[in-house]
Amino acid sequence: DHLVTTKCDNGNANTTVVMSNKLNWTEVCCALLCILISHHPLISGMYLVVITKKKKVGDLLGHAVWKALDFDIISYKKTILHLTDNQMQDNKTFLSMINNVLHTDGFYFATDYDLTHTLQRLANTSPEFQEMSLLERADQRFVWNGHLLREFIAQPELHKFVYPVIHGFITMKSSCINGKVFEWSIISRRSCFRAGVRYYVRGIDSEGHPANYVETEQIVQHSSSKASLVQTRGSIPFYWSQRPNLKYKPKPQISKTMNHLDGFQRHFDSQIILYGRQVILNLINQKGSEKPLELAFDKMVTSLGNGMIKYIAFDFHKECSRMRWHRLQILLDMVAEMQDEFGYFLVDADGKVLMNQEGTFRSNCMDCLDRTNVIQSLLARRSLQSQLRRMGVLHAGQQIEDQSDFEKKFKNAWADNADACAKQYAGTGALKTDFTRTGKRTQWGLLMDGWNSMIRYYKNNFSDGFRQDSIDLFLGNYAVDEADWTNPLRDPKDWKFLTLPIIMVVAFSMCIICLLMAGDTWTETLAYVLFWGTASVVTGGLILFNGLDFVDAPKLVQKEKLD
Repeated sequence: DHLVTTKCDNGNANTTVVMSNKLNWTEVCCALLCILISHHPLISGMYLVVITKKKKVGDLLGHAVWKALDFDIISYKKTILHLTDNQMQDNKTFLSMINNVLHTDGFYFATDYDLTHTLQRLANTSPEFQEMSLLERADQRFVWNGHLLREFIAQPELHKFVYPVIHGFITMKSSCINGKVFEWSIISRRSCFRAGVRYYVRGIDSEGHPANYVETEQIVQHSSSKASLVQTRGSIPFYWSQRPNLKYKPKPQISKTMNHLDGFQRHFDSQIILYGRQVILNLINQKGSEKPLELAFDKMVTSLGNGMIKYIAFDFHKECSRMRWHRLQILLDMVAEMQDEFGYFLVDADGKVLMNQEGTFRSNCMDCLDRTNVIQSLLARRSLQSQLRRMGVLHAGQQIEDQSDFEKKFKNAWADNADACAKQYAGTGALKTDFTRTGKRTQWGLLMDGWNSMIRYYKNNFSDGFRQDSIDLFLGNYAVDEADWTNPLRDPKDWKFLTLPIIMVVAFSMCIICLLMAGDTWTETLAYVLFWGTASVVTGGLILFNGLDFVDAPKLVQKEKLD
C-alpha cells in the first residue's frame, strides 16, 4: 500500500493524517476534519493540497476565523519515474507555481461561517440558503480554491469537510472608547475572476469582471448590535492593457477592436444588482498617459446613461501635490451627502435590521492600490464615526480622531490592508502608507515609496510572468493535460536576449576603465570614453526599443487573455 503521512497543525494540537489507497474519500476527509482539502492535476497526475498550519485571526459574530500559514502538496501517485526527464522538470516547475500562489500571504477560512458574503447579504437570505453547506452557498467570486474543489461539489456528503478559502486581508481588533468595548474588523475579499498581477492583468474580461477587484467590508460589533460598510475597488472597467516593456511606466493602450460598452454594461449591471447605486471615484491623473483612460471612462458612463451610476473624477496627485494632503477633504465634502444617502447596514441587539446600505463607492486609480486605499480609509472612518454614535459608543460631538488609542489602531489596520492588497497584486507593500498610518506625509515615507517603486519595477519586468502563470494554473485558467502534454514552458530566447546586455555591460565597463586609467593624452582618453560610452548608450537604447523581448512574460495563457 502507498501511505502518505503528514503532520497537520490543527489549531494548537498536532494531528497525524494518514492516507492510503485503501481508504475511501469519506475516510480521508474524516481524518482531515478542519484541514482544507483540494486537488490539482499536473503532469504526473493528481495532487492533494492541505493546509498544515493555521493561526486564529479572531472571532466574527462568535465564529472563529483562521489564516492559513502553511500547506502540503501530496501526490496521488507512488512515483514519477514514468515521466521523462523533461516532464519531471516541467512537473517540478508546475509544483513551484502552485507553491508560489499558496505562499502569497493572505488566505483565510472559517469552518462554521461564510466569509465570502457581507453581513447584509447574509441577513437577506432564505431559510433554504441557510441550510446549504458553506461550499454550495459561497459567493464564487471570492472562492480561491473553487477550481481545486470542483470535483467535491458533486458529492454533497463531502461538503462538510471542505471549506471555501478567500484571499485578501482580515484583521479583528477589540477596542474601548468611553468605557464601552466593541469589536472592529476589516475583511477584504479579492476576486478570483480576472485575477493576476499588476501589468499583465488590466481592465475587464468579456464577462465584465475587472482586474484586481476587491470587496472591502468594515464591521463593528457592540452589545449584540452590529454594523458594516462595504466598498469596492477594481480596474477601470473597459478593455485596456499596459504590458511591461522595461520602461518605468508603460503607456496604457485602449483596445480599438473590442466592444467596450458591452463589457462596461455587464460590469455595472452586476454591481447594481449586488450593491445598489454606484458612485465611481476615479482617482487617476487627468493629464499625461492616464488622461485618455479618464476621458474614455467619463464618456462611457455618459453613453450608458444609467441613473444608478454617478461618476466623479478626482486627480489625486494634482490635488495633493507638494504635500497638500488636507485637500483630500475636498473629495470627502463632494461625496458626503451621497454617503449619508447610502447609509450602512445596521442591526440592533434584538436582531432587527434598522438600516440597509443602499449603494457603494467604487474607487479606482491605475493599480487600485495606493491612492484607492487612502480614499477608502477616509470614507470608512466617516461611516464608522456615525455607526459608533448610533450604537452609543461615541457621545454626540465626539470625533474618532480625538480617540488617540483607537485612531492609531484604525490607521494601522487600514495601512496593513493596503500593504496586503499591494503585495498580492504588485509584489510590494503599498505606497503612501505613511499618510494612512500617521495622517500626514513624511520624508521617510517618500523614501520608502521610492524603494518600493524600485522593487515593483524589477518584479513587474523580470518575475511577474511566472507569478501570472502560477495564478492561472492555480485557478484553472490553464489546465494541464497529462495525456496530451505539449510544453509551453520552454520559450527559447533569440540572440538579442543575451547578446545585447553583455555588449552593454562590457561597453559601460570599458568606459569606466578608460576614465580611471587615462591614456597618454586627454584626446586619446576622450576618444576611448566617447566610443565606449556611445556603444553602451546605443545598446541600452536597443534593449529599451525591444523591451518586450526582455521582460518575463507569461507562457501558459493565450495573448488575447492578457489584452
